Amino acid sequence: MGIDFDASRWARVKDTYGQWWSGALGRPLISVAVGGRDPGRPEPSLPAHAFTAFYGRSVAPEEIVDRWDWDLSRRWFVGDAFPSIWPNFGAGVVAGFCGADLVCRTDHPTVWFRPLDERQIADLDFAFDPDNPWLRRVQDVCGAAGERWGGLVQVSMTDLGGAVDILSTFRPAERLLLDLYDYPDQVRRLVGQIHDVWFRCFDAIDAVLQRTNPGYTAWTPIFSATPYYMLQCDFCYMISPAMFDAFVRPELAAACGRLDHPFYHLDGPGQLPHLDSLLSIPDLAGVQWIPGAGAPGQRHWPDVYRRIHQAGKLIQLYAENGDLELLDVVADQIGSADGIILIGEVGPDRRDDLEAFLARHGAA
Repeated sequence: MGIDFDASRWARVKDTYGQWWSGALGRPLISVAVGGRDPGRPEPSLPAHAFTAFYGRSVAPEEIVDRWDWDLSRRWFVGDAFPSIWPNFGAGVVAGFCGADLVCRTDHPTVWFRPLDERQIADLDFAFDPDNPWLRRVQDVCGAAGERWGGLVQVSMTDLGGAVDILSTFRPAERLLLDLYDYPDQVRRLVGQIHDVWFRCFDAIDAVLQRTNPGYTAWTPIFSATPYYMLQCDFCYMISPAMFDAFVRPELAAACGRLDHPFYHLDGPGQLPHLDSLLSIPDLAGVQWIPGAGAPGQRHWPDVYRRIHQAGKLIQLYAENGDLELLDVVADQIGSADGIILIGEVGPDRRDDLEAFLARHGAA
């Protein structure tokens, strides 16, 4: 049966998302797929992994893509949803592209990065290496996906990470915190180098993706016809607004200026002291707010959503556990559903509910 999508539906996605980015759509985006579809063929023997890095280099990229194809064939893409896949090599894989080891832990699925040696901050330097084996692996997997699907599936950019987070791989958090006081010029030097490496890696992977991709997505699949990325800085959870403005915001603002549609991943209450500074970045298009474990859920932050909306930024929400009504709750809190995108998936037993929800919002 194959993947439930075609060129005519891609034309609709491109038009709809283009209007949303420009503020002309007049409704929210609802990108919620329905699971449980019959893929029409047996399940591949290769297991499903949340992290693409878990597949050893002996596994051919074509085998990985075949597994993804089967998984995508098990969904219906309705409303504003579209087929996308995310080659996940761990958050901040630019650290791996700069020579750090990728450490895969399958018993508690995660990937983190470990420097090969410990160096003083003055002895660190970062440069783009087009022959880095992990960069090549990402390119090979993306290339195989493009050859398999020829543009039917949007292949997302891998999770490159944030510049300061990447630096913290090589100067583990407690050391980097002291570096902000002891060696501020060295921190700025290295963040500038990583910024350059980051965009060279983005361009190197994008050169493969754009051979066939309909457009751009990142680890959060918001479609854009022109460069989009979900920027982040987890390290800023541990620093003051003054330190954020001195060491993080300038690089984020520069990154926003190089992307057509930059979003920011606002992760947890510890980042809220920086929200106003983030919202003052003119080129920042939108914010994804993730309350995080132990905090009240997405419905319970009206002040955060109002501040984002009043700053003229877009908002991305997750329909966790099929919570479609989250969109209505937030829309009521900010006074409008325009400028919101809801992303998620529901089971086949919720398809009628989803279809009614799409029709009510003009997205059927």
